Parts: sequence; structure tokens; C-alpha cells
Amino acid sequence: MSDKSSLAAGWTGTAPDADALFALAEAAFETMPEIFKPHLNGVVIAIEEFAEDEVLKSLDIEHPYDLTGLYEGRPLTERSIDASGGMPDRVTLYRIPILVEWIEGSERLDWLVRHVLIHEFGHHFGLSDDDMHALEDMV
Repeated sequence: MSDKSSLAAGWTGTAPDADALFALAEAAFETMPEIFKPHLNGVVIAIEEFAEDEVLKSLDIEHPYDLTGLYEGRPLTERSIDASGGMPDRVTLYRIPILVEWIEGSERLDWLVRHVLIHEFGHHFGLSDDDMHALEDMV
């Protein structure tokens, strides 16, 4: 699969490398409602194999396979108009844990990547994990 549209249709074949997973994330971003996109400008999307040990420890996560994504930044709900500078907000998708979840589950890989991405964008909008789980349960 060489373009975003074919990637968005699902994934077949061998496990995607970091570039292919990034392309899935880009395709997922394109499906976001237009009303949210201006608020996501400047959020960097990165792909890493696993979270670093320090990250896992700070989140009280024992096993690296248990973290599929991470938002790092200041949520929109905590920003002031005077704030400037600093590092850009970042969403990291962890390739190996996502692939393991994909293999063990029944969800399409593009849907799983989109789910993880939306979850991490939710943190950018100031939603907690509990808030997002409640929203998912309502849908």
C-alpha cells in the first residue's frame, strides 16, 4: 500500500514499520471533524517502538506493552493567552504495543490507530481518561 487512501482502507500483510504507522496516523487525522483541526495545529505526531522506562514509571505502568499512546503538552483548558514559547504539544504512538493489541484483538489496524490518536487528542482538549471512557460508553 503506497498512499494514504489505501492505508485508510485497512491493513493487510506484514506488520507496518514506523513510516507506515505514521501514514495511518496521518490518514486518521484527516478524518477528524473540521471543527477540531484548527485546535490541533502544531501538535506533533511521533512514532516510537516503546515508551521509555522513565515514562512508564511516571505513569505507574509496569509493562511497556500496556501503553499505546501518550500526549505530552499543556491541554487547551490550562492555557492562557499570555503563554508562548516552549515545546510543541506531542502525541506519541507506540508501534509495538499497538501491533500487539491489533494482533490480539479483532479491530482493524487503521481503526485502532485512529482510536489511540483520538484518545491522545482528547488529553490535548483537557479530557481525562475517565471522561473519554464515559464518552466511549455513551457512543
